[in-house]
This record gives sequence, C-alpha cells and structure tokens, in this order.
Amino acid sequence: MEEIKCPKCGEVFKVDESGYAAIVKQVRDKEFTKEIDQREVQFAAEKENAVNLAVAEIEKAYRAELLEKERELSSLQVKIDVAGQDGELAVMKAVAEKEKELAEKELQISRLEGELKSGEKELQLKAQSLKETYEERLKAKDEEIAYYKDFKARQSTKMVGESLEQHCEIEFNKLRPAAFQNAYFEKDTDARTGSKGDYIYREADPDGTEFISIMFEMKNEMDQTATKKKNEDFLKELDKDRREKNCEYAVLVSLLEADSELYNTGIVDMSYRYPKMYVIRPQFFIPMITILRNAALNSLEYRQELAVIKNQNIDISHFEDDMNEFKEKFARNYRIASEKFQKAIEEIDKTIDHLQKTKAALLSSENNLRLANNKAEELTIKRLTRGNPTMAEKFAKLKEED
Repeated sequence: MEEIKCPKCGEVFKVDESGYAAIVKQVRDKEFTKEIDQREVQFAAEKENAVNLAVAEIEKAYRAELLEKERELSSLQVKIDVAGQDGELAVMKAVAEKEKELAEKELQISRLEGELKSGEKELQLKAQSLKETYEERLKAKDEEIAYYKDFKARQSTKMVGESLEQHCEIEFNKLRPAAFQNAYFEKDTDARTGSKGDYIYREADPDGTEFISIMFEMKNEMDQTATKKKNEDFLKELDKDRREKNCEYAVLVSLLEADSELYNTGIVDMSYRYPKMYVIRPQFFIPMITILRNAALNSLEYRQELAVIKNQNIDISHFEDDMNEFKEKFARNYRIASEKFQKAIEEIDKTIDHLQKTKAALLSSENNLRLANNKAEELTIKRLTRGNPTMAEKFAKLKEED
C-alpha cells in the first residue's frame, strides 16, 4: 500500500498499487496534455506572428511600389500630353509591363501564404507525432512493468534464478553467429573443487592463443523472499571459482538489491575487493563482454608486438652467439694458417738461401768457363809446339803436304 498526502487538507490516506498507478498515470497524462496544449498555443502564436509580419512586409513593399508606379504613371501622362500618339503607345506599353510585374508580385504573395499554411500544417503534424510517440513509449513501459510484475509473481525462487541464466544465454546466442563466432560460452559443470560458477566465457585468436576468459555468476530472488541476500555475499565464492577455473575476470550478473543506487547506475568495479571483478545488471551483460573483449584484443596486439620484439631479441642473441663462435673458429683457423704461413716463409727462406748458393756456384762455373774459353781461343799451334820439337816437326810436315 502507498501513502498519499492531500496537499490542501493535509490528510494522509492509503491506496493499493493499481490505484497508485492510476493516479500517477492521471497526473502524468494531465501534465503531458498540458504541455501539448502549451506547445500548440505557442506554435499558433509563432505562426500568426510570422504570417502577420510577412503580410505587413509585403503590403509595405506593395504600397511603396504602387506609389512609385503612380508617380511613373503621372510622369507618363505628362509625356503623353506632350508627345501625342507615339507617347500614348509608349505609355500603354509601360503600363502593361508594370501591370505584369504587379501580377507577378501578387503571385509571389499567394505562394508565400501557401508556404505559411504548409508550415503550419507541418508543425501540427510534428506535434501530433511527438504526442503519439510519447504515448506509445509510456504504453510500452507500462506493459513492460506489468509483464515483469506478473512474471515474478508466477515464478518460484528456483525458476527466478534459472530464468536469469536463460535470459543471458539467449542474449548471447542471439549475437554469437555475428560477433562471437570463435567464442566458448557454456555452463560450468565442473564441481570437482566443491563449487562451480554458472557460465564460463573463453575466446582465442586464430592461432589458438586464448586472450580472454570470464567466470559468470547469475543471482536473482523473489520480492517476497524473507531473507534478502546482498551482492557482496557471493563475491568471495565467485573469486574462488574464477581462480580454480583459471579465468581472468569474474562478473556477477545480479538483480539483488533492486533499490541500490550503486548497482543501478551500471557496471560496478569491485576490483578493490577482489581482482578483476565486476557486478552488473542483466541489461549490461552483452556490453560487459564487449568491453572486456575489446580491451583484451588491444592487449593481445601489444602482447604480439612484444613477442615479435622478444623473438627479434632472441634472434639478435643467437646472431651474437653465432658471431662469437665464428670469431673463435676464425681465430683458430687464422692461428693455424699463420703458423703454416710462417713455416712456409721459413722454408721459402731456406730455399732462397740454397738458390743463392746455387746461383753463386753457377756464377763461379760461368767464370771458369769464360776463362777456359778465353784460354781455348788463345791456344795456337805455335804455343802447342813451343818447347816440343817432335810436335813442331809433325805440324810442319802436315803443312808442307797441304
């Protein structure tokens, strides 16, 4: 029962829910009708002022133009009197042109009046449309309130909890084909640790790397329940389920504490009590998933970039290791090659020394051969027979025989 105090007599009386709703609707309809009436009066006044202003401006311009035309006609009349028949024809032509211009002005005035009437009709249609839209919204809200009141009145406590779970599952499945094709969203059936949540949401990237996981708990209760539960009564157990099922986030979807301004404002961050935990109303179920998912996707991009950088660092370290190994092997090979090169130089030096000796010997032999050649060239029969009478005699006989 609701208590209502009369503003005039101060008497307080009680009315039931239906009577209270009827009074509220009556006051609301009265205020809305009053506002619509005020808007209509305002539109009518604005329209009338606009019409009067336009007509006044047109009449003013029309009078000024008529006055100017009268002056021109007077001037033309004078010219007709002076110029005769030719002047009269010219005046008639000028009058015809001016009359044509006046007809065009009158046509413009008629068009403006038509536009004003059309604008007035359009304003009336807009006002009527606004009124009908507002009434439809009020009707839809009233029907929704009545539906939920009847819905909760017909359900048991168990059915209330199950209906909230079904509501969330249906809302998710509506968007699954378009927005959550690669997501896992199923009831938590693993109670091996002694407790379980209601639903688990998981999603991975195309490479199979999971980038978000949420443990959901749904809580509701009847208005007639004697012992009212609070949202905080379920946070500790929800955090335990989150950690045991290895989920990153925990979200309590709750209709408890229906009059709480804190929980009715939207998404409530409970991270100051338990890590990465939120309490929401059912209407924020899909937005909550979307917010966390988008944040996780952005984080995934950063993690992938860090992984690339890490791999690059690993590649650099491998490159340094390979470089050091190459340097060690190169140093060893250089040492061995240097030793062999030094030995080869020593052998070359020995060979050069031997060749030098051989060269000296050859040079010495050449000198002896030169001397021998010189001596051979200096050898003559005279020298050979000198001191040898026998040989001299024989050479002499040979010479005689020749």
